[in-house]
Amino acid sequence: MKSLSNASPLAGLAFFLAFAFPCLAQDPSGSAPEKPAVFMAYNLKNYLAMDRRVGGEVVEGAPKPENEIAALIEVIAREKPDILGVCEIGDEPFLLDLQKRLKAKGVDLPETELIHAASGWERNLGLLTRFPIVSRQSRGDLSYTIEQTRLPFQRGILDVTLKLSESYRLRCVGLHLKSKREVPEAPQEEMRRHEAHLARQHLDEIFAAEPGANVLVYGDMNEDPPEPPIKALRGRFGGQGYLSDLRLRDRYGFRWTHYWEFADNYSRFDYALVSQGLLPEIDRDRSHIPHAEGWDTASDHRPLVVYLTPRDR
Repeated sequence: MKSLSNASPLAGLAFFLAFAFPCLAQDPSGSAPEKPAVFMAYNLKNYLAMDRRVGGEVVEGAPKPENEIAALIEVIAREKPDILGVCEIGDEPFLLDLQKRLKAKGVDLPETELIHAASGWERNLGLLTRFPIVSRQSRGDLSYTIEQTRLPFQRGILDVTLKLSESYRLRCVGLHLKSKREVPEAPQEEMRRHEAHLARQHLDEIFAAEPGANVLVYGDMNEDPPEPPIKALRGRFGGQGYLSDLRLRDRYGFRWTHYWEFADNYSRFDYALVSQGLLPEIDRDRSHIPHAEGWDTASDHRPLVVYLTPRDR
């Protein structure tokens, strides 16, 4: 290395700036700094046809009310996501309707994935993105047994790999675990636990094939952080495939993502869990929970927004 005493004043200044302000240093590849990618995870609260009370009467197959959709679109458009992972979306016409409305607001997300829920459960998982989808590994055929009763993984696993740049791939795994609503088939907490274990097996297969994969697991897990399904999803601390919980906050410092009006109860049911390969690329300062005006008209959930730099570190 050339000594500083023999270097020119300009070279010395450049060395000082690079040392004191590393963010000013040029990318080793010589290219301009990458623009952050914005990911949003959102439970849309029944963006589908279902029996609803309209004007005091129950209407079969009614769509989500227009005022709720308008509020929902405003929440999403304000954040301008590049990738939008959603829960509780209907079949293809509803996904296309959401896509069309967002495009009219300047959020163009042309690539999509839709994983259909098991028969009778209706509420699907969807993803819309401006990035190319280069691999689709979604699963809608998984099941498990509780006391000799075979049950389906209700909403399945949405799994796609996105090409964020020529050299960067992001694998998005979307989940919506069994709700806390009691059903005759089996105890709801047991169903959720089994679904979480099936999802973890799917993740273990990902990390066995690609230990350093950039994986973002997101969705409505219907569980609080200390509960067994969340622990199962995250994996063993320090082990291969362990997922870090980003634990996002709103502008007031709160972490809740779901409000149950009937019980006046706030919970953190929605998660953004990231692999150790992806963790260095997350911008924790900008990632957040939006608290937009009209959030409770749009949905009973608040979305999660994650900023990441598409460059392996």
